[in-house]
Amino acid sequence: MSDLTVDSTARAQAAAVAARDISARELLDLHLERIGERNPELNAIVSLDEERARAGARAADEALARGEEVGALHGLPFAVKDTHAAAGWRTTYGSPLFADHVPDQDDLLVERVRQAGVVLIGKTNVPEFAAGSHTFNRVFGTTLNPVDPARSAGGSSGGAACALAAGMVPLADGSDMGGSLRNPASFCGVVGLRPSLGRVPDWPTDNYWETTATGGPLARNVGDLALLLSVMAGPDPRVPTALGDPGLVFAPPVTGELAGLRVAVAPDLGGQLEVDHEVAEIVGRAAGVLAGAGATVDGQYPDLGEADDTFRTLRAWLFWSGFGPLLAEHPDDLKQSLADNIRAGEHLTGADVARAYAQRTALSERMRLFFADHDLLVLPTAQVPPFPADQEYPTEINGRAMPDYLDWMRACYLITVTGCPAISVPFGRTADGLPVGVQLVAPFGQDRFLLEVAAGLEEALA
Repeated sequence: MSDLTVDSTARAQAAAVAARDISARELLDLHLERIGERNPELNAIVSLDEERARAGARAADEALARGEEVGALHGLPFAVKDTHAAAGWRTTYGSPLFADHVPDQDDLLVERVRQAGVVLIGKTNVPEFAAGSHTFNRVFGTTLNPVDPARSAGGSSGGAACALAAGMVPLADGSDMGGSLRNPASFCGVVGLRPSLGRVPDWPTDNYWETTATGGPLARNVGDLALLLSVMAGPDPRVPTALGDPGLVFAPPVTGELAGLRVAVAPDLGGQLEVDHEVAEIVGRAAGVLAGAGATVDGQYPDLGEADDTFRTLRAWLFWSGFGPLLAEHPDDLKQSLADNIRAGEHLTGADVARAYAQRTALSERMRLFFADHDLLVLPTAQVPPFPADQEYPTEINGRAMPDYLDWMRACYLITVTGCPAISVPFGRTADGLPVGVQLVAPFGQDRFLLEVAAGLEEALA
């Protein structure tokens, strides 16, 4: 057997399987051993099916033995986020109402990773209907932080980020509306990308034209993340809003260069965010790291004043249109914070939604102008370190009350409504050893550039 471990890079694991230095079955056994060691405590992977996984690994090995052409992720163990439908696999959305749901069709993202050759092993845990950045539900319970199991793993892709950080899977998929790829990446010490709108198309969907949420990749390093993005990204005839660049543009290794970049570092966005003092201090260090690598750094920031109302209005509208009938039919069967968020959309008017879209357009234009003078914006990913797992959300930051379960996630969702790509990269640890990520934001469509910059920062920190 190869000297690979579950902590080896995904690129190294995929290359070793393709070269037949290790079999898919052997690689699966390594990961199942790690799952057995860590998952009982962390609760990251749910609906685990070892028998089906072994059958999938055996089929992967047989395909190689026949000399078949295989995909970029051939033989890699993979667990799909439990809000992404996988045909034939239990998919609960974290809701007791769907506890026994088994879809008969893959979501497009799942279709693509399957075509790339992954070996499905199960699903990753989520909050109920992916609402909130703390992963708990009444079907499977709470996912805990792999660094400190007394803390939250974040969400809504918390199971994915936790499983990845703990070595239970080499890559993970997720989705992001208000920070669901970025926040758990920060909390678990991995890399999470919210791509440009349209970069990772979504199908099936009941609204092609609303792109507040997007799928995207998680990985333990930027190079592995680019590999997964190369599979997820690219146009599809079923999705008219998909960007036209083929996913293969992300396949080559990323090697970042920071010299000459014009960077704005804004630990609290000029007072637009309440940020834990220790987190702000850690994020502020990015200025020195980037300047030391040859970048020109200033403290400027865009005015995102309308972003809070824009995000909250569009989220409430989408939740009401998507979940309103379900709430009406089951008024006592959804968690309270989710039910409240759905009801917030009940009385929105056409004028409210039109205002939100006008503001979103203005925010996108303002970011375009900001990036005329800057290549990159740096800010916190999460405004707090990982919080205790027995809390639903942080109720205060620096003594300032957080009124609801969204307010502490503003660092992510203010960026959501600009449409720009944003990536969380591990940057430091608190005095208690808890991970802190920095959020790097680039102009719309510049996802490959953003990955190059993130790789450069990763190298500067090595």
